Amino acid sequence: MSVSVKICGVNSRAAAECAASGGAAFIGFVFYPPSPRYVTPEEAADLARAVPPGVERVGLFVDADDATLGHAIELAGLGLLQLHGGETPERVAAVRKRFSVPVMKAIRVAGPEDVGEAERFAGVVDWLLFDALPPKAMTRALPGGNALSFDWRLIAGRRWSKPWMLSGGLTADNLAEAVKTSGAAVVDVSSGVEDRPGHKDPERIAAFLAAARRL
Repeated sequence: MSVSVKICGVNSRAAAECAASGGAAFIGFVFYPPSPRYVTPEEAADLARAVPPGVERVGLFVDADDATLGHAIELAGLGLLQLHGGETPERVAAVRKRFSVPVMKAIRVAGPEDVGEAERFAGVVDWLLFDALPPKAMTRALPGGNALSFDWRLIAGRRWSKPWMLSGGLTADNLAEAVKTSGAAVVDVSSGVEDRPGHKDPERIAAFLAAARRL
């Protein structure tokens, strides 16, 4: 099967160029200040110049207000908004209507009951994303990008009315198993292509994209 890749948390020109040249379909910028991958809209706009046409620019936000969203959309030319916080279906629908930009909602999964959350959002989003829910005991956990995976069998064989991505703890080494188990056609990676938190390693980006091409 063909697997598309989103490289998330890009915050350097080297990472953006490597992701684009290696065949990434999506490149994500994190607009969440507590994250080590955080970029300002101005920084994202500069990095976006390394993203060629045909590669989607994605902005990751956590419970952001309209002013924050609008500023980033305008400067960075975002084509997809990834809402990774506690946004309700009503808030997601309002964002989609307000900005006329496709929206993806992250569903954080620890058990079977969490997967059902996707149904609440399927009618108001353009994409769904399944990520790992950090355990309560995990200190300083981020909304995403914690290098954690969930049981991929929880979404195996499931069908939704909207396209979806698999995220959480993916690496070049476990990508084939993750795709085979979950059935994902699109995957999202961040910490799995870093050599330290927040620092994308071009060699790991290239290795991950090469692994995806082999599937």
